[in-house]
Amino acid sequence: MSVVRTHTYSVAPADLEEFLARRASLIGTIRDSHPGLTRTLLIKLEDGTYSDTWHWASGAQMGAALAAIPTFPEAPLTMALTKDATAQNGTIIDDNH
Repeated sequence: MSVVRTHTYSVAPADLEEFLARRASLIGTIRDSHPGLTRTLLIKLEDGTYSDTWHWASGAQMGAALAAIPTFPEAPLTMALTKDATAQNGTIIDDNH
């Protein structure tokens, strides 16, 4: 069953371009070693914060990638540009495209 990890955070407008570049690099690095990452979706919310949802093929694949986060130098570089970050995991129960 597919799972998601949703992050919510703020990024200073002056840092957004750099954040997007770092995020893209992080996603590429994770996909190279953890192909279970099937989709990412970044949404700017009306309050100015961002919702960043990462879709995984399985909970085991997500767990393996999360355990490996300390080995990805892009992770702290990317998150250093965020503020007030939170994360939640969930299971997709209905997906109608």
